[in-house]
Amino acid sequence: MSQIAVNVEGISKIYRLGVKERGSDNIAGMIWDFVRSPLNNFRKYRSLYRFDEAELQGLEAENGQMDDILWALKNVSFSVDEGEVVGIIGGNGAGKSTLLKILSRITPPTRGEVTIRGRVSSLLEVGTGFHPELTGRENVYLNGTILGMRKREVDERFDEIVAFSEVEKFLDTPVKRYSSGMRVRLAFAVAAHLEPEILIVDEVLAVGDAAFQQKCMNKMQDVGKEGRTVLFVSHNMPAVTSLCDRVIWLDRGTKVSEGPAREIVGEYLLAGRSTMACRQWNDTDTAPGGRFARLLATRVITEKGDVAEHFDIQQPVGIQMEYEVLEGGEVMLPHFRVKNEDGVLVFVTLDHDPEWYQRPRPAGFYTSTVWIPGNFLNEGPYFVDCALITRHPDIPQFNELAVLSFAIAGSMEPGTARGDWPGRLKGVVSPVLEWKTDYRKG
Repeated sequence: MSQIAVNVEGISKIYRLGVKERGSDNIAGMIWDFVRSPLNNFRKYRSLYRFDEAELQGLEAENGQMDDILWALKNVSFSVDEGEVVGIIGGNGAGKSTLLKILSRITPPTRGEVTIRGRVSSLLEVGTGFHPELTGRENVYLNGTILGMRKREVDERFDEIVAFSEVEKFLDTPVKRYSSGMRVRLAFAVAAHLEPEILIVDEVLAVGDAAFQQKCMNKMQDVGKEGRTVLFVSHNMPAVTSLCDRVIWLDRGTKVSEGPAREIVGEYLLAGRSTMACRQWNDTDTAPGGRFARLLATRVITEKGDVAEHFDIQQPVGIQMEYEVLEGGEVMLPHFRVKNEDGVLVFVTLDHDPEWYQRPRPAGFYTSTVWIPGNFLNEGPYFVDCALITRHPDIPQFNELAVLSFAIAGSMEPGTARGDWPGRLKGVVSPVLEWKTDYRKG
């Protein structure tokens, strides 16, 4: 049975925001303000992060709704087992970086308790601790010391660090002459060759060029395979789903949800949407429809027939509608329109089932399903319009806009269009196409 490496119980972090002060409007008052300013500034500095128990209780009674108070985190609890790779996701201002700073002991929580078992190394800001006047070689030792390595450990890994960073030619040049990419590569190389039991990483894959990002990704995967505990923050959802076993979703300082990586990432991508993966109209009198047909239900399904909102990029997605034909003898054309989050029409699919195409349909109940193949749609949320018309002439029977939604979670696994490409591919689709390259000796 694995032990708990990180245990977080009810932590909160409160900051006091700056509020514009009123200044004196006469000379005597301005002189007095100037004399008192050192003491006032000291009191303001202490009050920014210190709260007594009575004040905390008052804040909770007010539910934190005060102009000069920010709840960066509020009553967050979770645990991470040894050897588990856990992602932390959320929008800007969700509290992700604050949480990692508390876990790294850079800042204390206002309330709550954190228990960590094992040596911790954190990579929160790549390049922190580099001195511009020192050479790359000197900064490797300086940065290694800041990150908790002994000189002997740096000596043992020095060649690996230099090889990983690819800056050997400039190793004895002052860092102030490095490009930003060179600094990032060297800084990550130092941090990546630590051997802590717990590694805390914040947005490492958001810096550097594509080749460097892929190198970082591979290194992070190696760390996870070695059985070390990793807490990983990123806005790169494919990287999160590829690296992490489990994901914790934060929003405005509170924990929204936690669970399997692909499931939570899918929920996150669909957050704030009013649509869902299944709609049903139980009252046939009020169901959408016209004289000849009425919509009864529509849903997004897996290959097993289960309703689902979240799909891996390699999974087929089924879109289904149930409808009743009220009067027989009409040729009918059910169809779906699939749009992405920007409202761009990705495709329209028409019912060309040979059994019914261009044939009049008798009265009765029908279920029509279309399958979107895996490795076709790009990652992200999608919305579905459900419609049916009678033909010759074309008369709409129902046309429900954005009646369904689902999300595609990308991955960096073999067999996908991205492969090991570290970033999201541009475009509305991401198909796996067949390539063939012929070689001719020059």
